[in-house]
Amino acid sequence: MTTPAPGRKRRRASGRRAPAEHPPAGQRPPAPSAEQSPPAIAFPQGEPFPPAGSYSPAGSYPAERRPATGGVPAEPAPAGRAFTERFPEAALGPERPASESGAGERAPAAGGAAESGAAERSSGRRASARRSAKRSAKPSPGRDSAEEPEGILGRLEAWGLSPVQQKLVLGGAWTAAAAAAVGALLLAIAAIGNDYVPEPPAADTGTAASQPRPAAYRGWASSKVFAPIAQSKADPLLLPLKDVFAEKTLTEGRITLRLTGTKLDAACADAVWGRALADRLAQAGCTQALRGTYTSADRRYVAQYTLFKLRDASSADGLVSSLATLHRGGWVRPVDPARPLFTADGHSEGSGHAMGHYAGLVWIGRADGAEPDAKDDFVSLSLAVRGAEKAVFRRVVAVAPAS
Repeated sequence: MTTPAPGRKRRRASGRRAPAEHPPAGQRPPAPSAEQSPPAIAFPQGEPFPPAGSYSPAGSYPAERRPATGGVPAEPAPAGRAFTERFPEAALGPERPASESGAGERAPAAGGAAESGAAERSSGRRASARRSAKRSAKPSPGRDSAEEPEGILGRLEAWGLSPVQQKLVLGGAWTAAAAAAVGALLLAIAAIGNDYVPEPPAADTGTAASQPRPAAYRGWASSKVFAPIAQSKADPLLLPLKDVFAEKTLTEGRITLRLTGTKLDAACADAVWGRALADRLAQAGCTQALRGTYTSADRRYVAQYTLFKLRDASSADGLVSSLATLHRGGWVRPVDPARPLFTADGHSEGSGHAMGHYAGLVWIGRADGAEPDAKDDFVSLSLAVRGAEKAVFRRVVAVAPAS
């Protein structure tokens, strides 16, 4: 054994044995000395197998209970350093009597040590694999469902956003959602505008195709001027036909209209076609429908005016407003069905005017059914036919003279 040089620390002995020096070629290896070879342990013979019972690996196997067989007992594979420390005999490998070992053979300690080293390395690999398996079996903190952030704020915080950035993200999302909702509302409002053409009811499909109706319509609600007659109770008297169409000639600008026919209907449903419009009049409490037709002095224009007496101003406003969509599936009938002023394939225009609990419908067009051109003045034509509304103004004065 070599003594280390002074000043140097002695290197710690490792678990591995230094490789044996090979003898020169042609020379046999020297036999191990008595110090290198461990003493052989005599294996007891002739003893019975130990009785069945509990066996604790904590203590060494008693020598007096070893099986008495002629062969070498099967030893379990070493389980590592802990096993060899608890059972020192396992590190020596299978024992044989000293008489069976030759002079040139190595003691069984070398094989046992080699097996022990291999067992230790195998045990170390298994322990490392078990530790890796335990680490992989542990749930990842970032992927544990129980620890995942809840709600939008938790997710934004997990993404690394500051509180100010989180508020900006949420504010932008709410702004985008509100803009989308407003856009959808505007589209819905535009869809039900004056240009919307609803499909007529199934029962009125044939009637709507054969009945004339205006191609365009606009409605106006009642003004404050007609507040005294907002309720029909304030104006219970029926309007005579001669009062509404008292003037035989109506003039506005260069247009002069002459009265050609009148008709009064106590049942308002008789003055219109279209189930939806008839139901609307019934709900509005209609009690009178007065119609009059006009033709211009030059026979270029035709017009018809219809006045409904309803329950109140709210009903009148609702009627003229609903006709913005209902006029395609229901409208007023001509006074003389045998000689109608308007045709189903001709162009005409209509408008509705609420006046207290009254509602007046204007229907105008060219006599030939053609669309108006630059020479036609439909504004003056509409104002001329509305001269029949003078009877409603006289009712306002009768109910509230001071106004």
